[in-house]
Amino acid sequence: MHKSIEIVSERNSIFRQRVHIEGFEDLYSDVPVAFGGEGSAPDPHDYFDLSLGACKAITAQMYARRKQWPLEGISVRINRDDSEERKGVYRLEVVMTFHGIEDADQRARLEEISDKCPIHRLMTSATVEVTTSSAAIAGA
Repeated sequence: MHKSIEIVSERNSIFRQRVHIEGFEDLYSDVPVAFGGEGSAPDPHDYFDLSLGACKAITAQMYARRKQWPLEGISVRINRDDSEERKGVYRLEVVMTFHGIEDADQRARLEEISDKCPIHRLMTSATVEVTTSSAAIAGA
């Protein structure tokens, strides 16, 4: 599946970016004030981290639904430790609460299943190839 996402700098903002994804309202990204931004939107690291949490929650929900377990909802907290990111180490601790699941074995299974979500696998075991190129400005 090929999907395009377009990111456009907003001219009147320092680092704020408008993100277009077909079928969705505009999303925004910015950087914290401490890094010269306005702190007006989540930063790119926030989107990276939240994609993991959302994917793990969705995967666990799908599994619980298929098993007809009494899952009422999931709360996910992501704790980021980026203190060694420049050394190549970026740590994410994911804490999941499975509301409505009293059985310890079911909770353990949902946690295990969440580790199989596509984003977790992408972050931990895939080779991601990124190519960057520049496009000519139309009319220039």
